[in-house]
Amino acid sequence: MTQLALIPSDVGSSKPTAAEFFAGIGLVRMGLEDAGFKVVWSNDIEPAKQEMYERHFDDPEGGHTFEPGDVADVKGSQMVDGLTLAWASFPCTDLSLAGARRGLAGSESGTFWHFERVLREMGDRQPPVVALENVVGLATSHGGEDLAAAIRALNELDYSVDVLTIDARRFVPQSRPRLFLVGALEPPEDEPVPNSELRPDWLQAPFGDPSLTTHRALLPAPPPPRTTGLTELAEKVPPGSDLWWDDQRRTAFLDSLSRIQAERLEALRKDRRISRRTAYRRTRGGKPMWEIRPDDIAGCLRTARGGSSKQAVVEAGHGQVRVRWMTPREYARLMGAGDYCLDGLRTNQALFGFGDAVCVPVVSWLAREYLMPLVRGELRAAEPPQLAVVGA
Repeated sequence: MTQLALIPSDVGSSKPTAAEFFAGIGLVRMGLEDAGFKVVWSNDIEPAKQEMYERHFDDPEGGHTFEPGDVADVKGSQMVDGLTLAWASFPCTDLSLAGARRGLAGSESGTFWHFERVLREMGDRQPPVVALENVVGLATSHGGEDLAAAIRALNELDYSVDVLTIDARRFVPQSRPRLFLVGALEPPEDEPVPNSELRPDWLQAPFGDPSLTTHRALLPAPPPPRTTGLTELAEKVPPGSDLWWDDQRRTAFLDSLSRIQAERLEALRKDRRISRRTAYRRTRGGKPMWEIRPDDIAGCLRTARGGSSKQAVVEAGHGQVRVRWMTPREYARLMGAGDYCLDGLRTNQALFGFGDAVCVPVVSWLAREYLMPLVRGELRAAEPPQLAVVGA
């Protein structure tokens, strides 16, 4: 394994420093740096993602190390000194509802244990704050035992843990709910009343488990969920472009729609306005069918492995219906990274990179409202409610 360069935390900046495990194409870095962190170390095992990362980020002054390879080969003794934050977006394969649900015992999602090991090996050099991100399936995997195991492991490293969920549709027109764990060596006091926006009823179990050390930081409510925006975000592809499916393929698409969906699309076709919707290919009763979202947001972007994981864009209006695959630039925009460098990339490489990433404005919001105030000691407990004096 390539030896890590030990980078002082104050190289070129006095900003709090961060390391990103399972960095992918660097969207977490974009969000953290937007909130004022300086990412000084990154790791990922996928060469195609590393290529995208290095194409996009320019570090002429140094101060950043990308460590390619398996996280199992990373040692705590080699980690950067003076880290303020360690972020880990470990693989969701074994936790996703679409996967085998092996949980943290799975070969991919189980890489969480290597992240925990690296922190443990760092000893008194542990960062004061850690953040983990994964699918919401982590909350229910093995009846909640996997989430409890992850919290317990961080507790053993002296971190109190907060758990919250944020959907990317609060910031971009894409439905993408994710779970976040925030661990702190010096946590704020527990919030007296759970924030239902961030910690809904189905996420309350960890806070009621006396065997776990948890806290709930007092945070502002995130923006309300978006219900529109895809039509404007989508690329304006000319009607004559080769990107649009030919008549034969478009007809096969239309023939696969259910009656309800066909009627809904017909209403859009007759409209004087142009509308754009996304569609997934599903298997229903052993037969492949296309299903179009009824709203003006995209479904959750996924890695482009297999036809069912790719989204098509359906454009309707002025008496016309056109269908095409979603483009890499649209993937980038839906992940809040519209200016990401796509030059020279293969289409599936870009779709895979973005479909396996974290939405930039979600990271920015979490870092700005929670992680940065936490490392600066600015979070405080909620004020207790004022009780009326009976008979006063």
